[in-house]
Amino acid sequence: MADAALRLTTLAEEVLGVPLPVRIRAWDGSESGPPDAPVVVVRHRRALRRLLWRPGELGLARAWVAGELDVDGNLYEALDRLSGFVWERNSDPAAAAPAVHPLRDPRLRAAARGLLKLGGALPPPAAPAEEVRRRTGPLHTRRRDKEAISHHYDVGNDFYGLVLGPSMVYSCAYWDEGEGTLEDAQRDKLDLVCRKLGLAKGDRLLDVGCGWGSMAIHAAREYGAQVTGITLSREQAAYARKRIADEGLTDRIEIRVQDYRDVRDGPYDAISSIGMAEHVGRVRYREYADQLLSLLKPSGRLLNHQIARRPEKNEAAYQVDEFIDRYVFPDGELAPLGRTVATLEEAGFEVRDVEAIREHYARTLRAWVANLEASWPRASRLTSPGRARVWRLYMAASAVSFERNRIGVNQILAVRTPTTGESGLRPRAREWRG
Repeated sequence: MADAALRLTTLAEEVLGVPLPVRIRAWDGSESGPPDAPVVVVRHRRALRRLLWRPGELGLARAWVAGELDVDGNLYEALDRLSGFVWERNSDPAAAAPAVHPLRDPRLRAAARGLLKLGGALPPPAAPAEEVRRRTGPLHTRRRDKEAISHHYDVGNDFYGLVLGPSMVYSCAYWDEGEGTLEDAQRDKLDLVCRKLGLAKGDRLLDVGCGWGSMAIHAAREYGAQVTGITLSREQAAYARKRIADEGLTDRIEIRVQDYRDVRDGPYDAISSIGMAEHVGRVRYREYADQLLSLLKPSGRLLNHQIARRPEKNEAAYQVDEFIDRYVFPDGELAPLGRTVATLEEAGFEVRDVEAIREHYARTLRAWVANLEASWPRASRLTSPGRARVWRLYMAASAVSFERNRIGVNQILAVRTPTTGESGLRPRAREWRG
């Protein structure tokens, strides 16, 4: 079978009705497609069986995680071409809407027969071990959320240290126009959050989703705050406590393994929630907003740093990305910025400032991917080759999505406004760097 690549390309183009934007190299060494395009490598026929049994994103993701699919050359360019191709087709009603049921579409039936011949008539391969199996029952219970957080964050602090670098901050950095380092940009992001919150010595800060303790340490060390950090990850908590002890800040910082719904020791002067709200889910988001409001004193501030997706024309039809749900953030959901702002206002917050920093996240993700690739053998040993491949694909694809404005990230500053009124000027929402 020395023409597998040509047969694959022909099948794909017959179904899609347009030329593929990438070149295909098959397991038999054959190649087909535009000569100057990135090369998608199909290393094993099993990849086709995965697509046959689970057409679409999940089948492709399983083949990638298993090492049966790869990209030879610039991964970002390949993802950009493929995602742009899919995005344009999904935006075209004529291309996106099937004329008949898939089982009755002769093109799709012919494609399935072609895949069957190329891939072999064998049972579907088992899903890679890194995949979270489909869950049942209510979304975002305490137990289910804890399991989801553990899947993503309890994969080894050493692995995250390779990817994130010394800052150990797993959220969008805040970059200067020049050639600053990732560590500089993460420090500047933490400082930006502290300034927006107007932190002063002795203020009580609740850091929701505190990760490995970086925000808590910065707020206590640089601003003199008394910080309570909460996380559902035991590995994160253990790492954060050791860092805090090494910094000599145990009298100013407490780290708890605790759900945000169970915090009862307010009021706090300020709350930071950096990259945590994506895990809350739309069924719990109003509860999240209500809870954080109840934990703030009058005039207390919330800084909500959160990824947002673009609004759908039909929001009821929104579906969670299968690759992200099964391999990266189980049960995670992105909401449009407008819905997040509206929910915070409905809960009683006054939204004072919104800053979009989308481009900053694209640059952050590229830095993380570079760190991962530079330490690839060790990263694979610390977790598994499959999980390292998950993180590489997820971060690179996310960088492309931020660059193309398919998703964004925003810092929302909100205040619990006193009911009795207040006099004088409030602190500025942003203190710009000079």
